[in-house]
Amino acid sequence: QVQLVESGGGLVQAGGSLRLSCAASGSIFRVDGMGWYRQCPGKQRELVASIARGGSINYADFVKGRFTISRDNAKNTAYLQMNSLKPEDTAVYYCYADVLGSSWKVSGYWGQGTQVTVSS
Repeated sequence: QVQLVESGGGLVQAGGSLRLSCAASGSIFRVDGMGWYRQCPGKQRELVASIARGGSINYADFVKGRFTISRDNAKNTAYLQMNSLKPEDTAVYYCYADVLGSSWKVSGYWGQGTQVTVSS
């Protein structure tokens, strides 16, 4: 089985920064694409940023220039550095990963989510 564990959420004032981490563990041969999604209050879950194993990156327009996604393949870990946070960034942030596991097929996994609250 595969687990994704997020950390780094919390309460921050507008203009502040937070760094989220997502560590994948379990029966893993390889972690392919990883991404961060968020679900704002009353809204659907949306993509924030994604990063391929080779490093190709995509950002949602609403975070370009403020958030940076990165990963450490040796640690099966992804990061999301969030700067210049706004109250509208308040959401539960979820990590996602495509993992080649012991079944020798790629399956998608979600983390449990971490709350980010930005006060004005």
